[in-house]
Amino acid sequence: MTADLIAVVLLLAVTAYACAGGTDYGAGFWDLTAGGTERGRRPRRLIDHAMAPVWEVNNVWLVFVLVVMWTGFPVLFQTVFSAMWLPLALAAVGMVLRGAGFALRKPTRGLAGRRLYGAVFASASVVTPFFLGAAVGGVASERVSPGTEASADVWAGPTSLVFGLVAVATTAFLGAVFLTGDARRFDAPDLVGHFRRRALGSLAALTVLAVVTGFVTHEDAPYVWHGLTHGLGLFLVVLAGAAAVATAWLLLRTPGVWMRVTAVGVVASAVLAWGAAQRPYLLPTSLSVADAAGAPATLTWLAVVTLVALVLVVPAVVFLYWLDTHGELEELTDAELGDGGAAREGGNPR
Repeated sequence: MTADLIAVVLLLAVTAYACAGGTDYGAGFWDLTAGGTERGRRPRRLIDHAMAPVWEVNNVWLVFVLVVMWTGFPVLFQTVFSAMWLPLALAAVGMVLRGAGFALRKPTRGLAGRRLYGAVFASASVVTPFFLGAAVGGVASERVSPGTEASADVWAGPTSLVFGLVAVATTAFLGAVFLTGDARRFDAPDLVGHFRRRALGSLAALTVLAVVTGFVTHEDAPYVWHGLTHGLGLFLVVLAGAAAVATAWLLLRTPGVWMRVTAVGVVASAVLAWGAAQRPYLLPTSLSVADAAGAPATLTWLAVVTLVALVLVVPAVVFLYWLDTHGELEELTDAELGDGGAAREGGNPR
């Protein structure tokens, strides 16, 4: 019973990281595709300002995932990190380079330095989610089991490749939706249209990839495919689809806070559907929750510590998000945004 509870906590933590961290990775994706120095100046400045207050705190969920996985399910931790050390190492390097690029880009005065750090930040924002998605695909396609040796076959199969692409498209979708709201909050109507078009385009791409994923998992990951097309997994897939339709409808109207809620609903429902599809396995058909669980005493104390951590951390994180989304931290000025007065199209400065 305790093992099942910890498994649910682990899945919820993965979902939180996919939504919160995914939004930041998506912002980096649009930084990469923003264009040259002049055309991309305003989108990049908005991205910098929108990410600055929260980009570090979003990694709290990743740390939480690793701690719960390592402590609660040591066999799972050992198996996954041994069999897929290369994609996970590349993802970790991407996280480090991404953080360094973002932190050093703004204070750097030289144009060449800003371009270099900006390119590192943006490129790593695409590489990292791809390799994380590829690792998840290796798990879903039953290529990982206790004793599996590291090889490219473990994480480079069809499911891994399509999951990697889905991860990149998902982050792009989340990033564009949230940046649309930030542009509206900072009274930059030209950027509202800029990111709204990209949100709709990435949602369309994600929809196509979701269909492709269905065909690929049917052949390459039959256990997960069955879980996604029956019972709770199917319900969550339908919920994700409904949230996607609602997000598209809200984007076509005046962007508001609800489009962020429905966009998060798309991603959260999809991640939860994957977790539900694998029940009762952590590694499909080879390692169940019960078999992977640590000692009962360890799980009990982990449950207690997790509860204390959530009581202390979650309210603080939620309050930070509230302050950020309500513009209570720092306003974006016309000078920071660059040529803002001409682009406001009659809007009033904050």
